[in-house]
Amino acid sequence: MVPLLTATLTEINGPHQGAWVTTQTGEDWFIHFQDKDAFGRVVHLQPMRWKNDFPVIGADTDGDGTGEPVTTYKKPNVGKIYPIATPPESDEFNEPRLGLQWQWQANSQTNWHFSAPAYGFLRLFNRELPENFVNFGNVPNLLLQKFPAPNFTATTKVTFTPRTDGEKTGLIVTGLDYAYVAVEKKSEGLFISQTIVKDAEKGTLENAVAATPIKSGAFYLRVKITEDSKAQFAFSENGENFTNIGEPFTARKGKWIGAKVGIFAVRTGKTRETGYADFDWFRIE
Repeated sequence: MVPLLTATLTEINGPHQGAWVTTQTGEDWFIHFQDKDAFGRVVHLQPMRWKNDFPVIGADTDGDGTGEPVTTYKKPNVGKIYPIATPPESDEFNEPRLGLQWQWQANSQTNWHFSAPAYGFLRLFNRELPENFVNFGNVPNLLLQKFPAPNFTATTKVTFTPRTDGEKTGLIVTGLDYAYVAVEKKSEGLFISQTIVKDAEKGTLENAVAATPIKSGAFYLRVKITEDSKAQFAFSENGENFTNIGEPFTARKGKWIGAKVGIFAVRTGKTRETGYADFDWFRIE
């Protein structure tokens, strides 16, 4: 048996699974994915041709019939020219519905959030943590999206209006391990801290570190992700001068999926009137 596609000359591992696609102009292509750990399953499109009634996929430089994935290639001819585009990531929260890039950690409920497009923000209510709370691995109201690139920075502008102690909102990077930076209301005021949890599904307890008082409920949260999956969180009160919070965290994939980045608003204990966090925007660079 001759393998159709193998990766030895490039950094494309796998390739995994796939399908043969024929365009309306008669071109043949092969679609497959590459497992990139925290960055998820990246989709690739390989040129495909036929030789002696046998498919040749990718670049077959030595002519043995086994293709090598290409790293760059001309786009398929589908009968029309389309501009280069990427899936949405940033969100100004100016629409009545959440963008398709967002996904809740569990099936959403109507009392988790409120879209206010006329005012240009998304309100997350500080919902009570589950009764069996151990860590964020089983918290449903995390609003997340997949890592969009191997190097990126996510920044969000927040106005936090808590009602009781124990309410907090933050920016999270999550997978089998997770870390977040959060602002929490305590009796002494508002404090920002970082939390890191390894092996969340094993019931690892949370432990917040580097708690620092802040002056205002209006602030900016940021995380920078580098190609080696390192995440560094930062905080700003003016949107210009950012200070690193906590220690670098190595993002880790989830089960059959890559890591995700997103936002949340939660609280401990029961209350008759919950607070909220207004997210003015969430921007990926």
